[in-house]
Amino acid sequence: MLYSEEKVIMAFQAFRELARDGIVGAEWSTVYKADDDVRDLLDLFAKEMACVNVPVGSELYLIPETKMSPFHVNNDFLKKNYFKSGAVNADIYLMYFSTLILFGYFYDSYQTKEATREFIGMEDWVREVHDNIQSLKEHDEETLKKEEQEFSYNWTQIISKWDDMNDLKESAKKQTGNTISRLSFLDGVKRFLLDQELVRELGNQEITLTEKAKTIIQKYFMDLEYNKGIFEFIYRTEQGDNHANN
Repeated sequence: MLYSEEKVIMAFQAFRELARDGIVGAEWSTVYKADDDVRDLLDLFAKEMACVNVPVGSELYLIPETKMSPFHVNNDFLKKNYFKSGAVNADIYLMYFSTLILFGYFYDSYQTKEATREFIGMEDWVREVHDNIQSLKEHDEETLKKEEQEFSYNWTQIISKWDDMNDLKESAKKQTGNTISRLSFLDGVKRFLLDQELVRELGNQEITLTEKAKTIIQKYFMDLEYNKGIFEFIYRTEQGDNHANN
């Protein structure tokens, strides 16, 4: 398709701001929604950078779609800015897993298109991650290894990392998952999500999803093309237990 010089320049100006800031305001967002040519060009520019454009209210976001995107946050940056010194790749795997569990909490394990909860407390988030890791443990080692290859998620490292952060005394009779180390780890994940404008703090150690997060979750995380069945795997055991209890 041929585009006028005016539309190409307009789209480039908008993309320049998106590439610089990751977000543009109402002026460009309105153009993106109203002008088919500019929208097509902006989407093409984003695709070439392995990104997608996501309109949220009166704003437009540039979101990295794959690790190949030059706008993707690399692991070294995450380790340096959000975790303790000596952080390893297992910390990153667990961060991604904890984020998926957080999103799933608000959407009833991805069974709903609209959020079913308004907020979550930090201790509740710890318990959700803990419970889902216990569910992962119910898979045999062979299954976990097979799923690791399919999803590029190192499930055994996720389990091991979480277990290593158990600083409860051995004399404790009940394991709830609420340890200081685990709360501290999720606080680092929370700071990353705050910086990415995916969650907002409410006070009293409670957080809620932003409209940006809700749009991304509904548009991409729930799409099988993007999630590749990873959520079905994560919640498979949990759902099986729920059915067994009914």
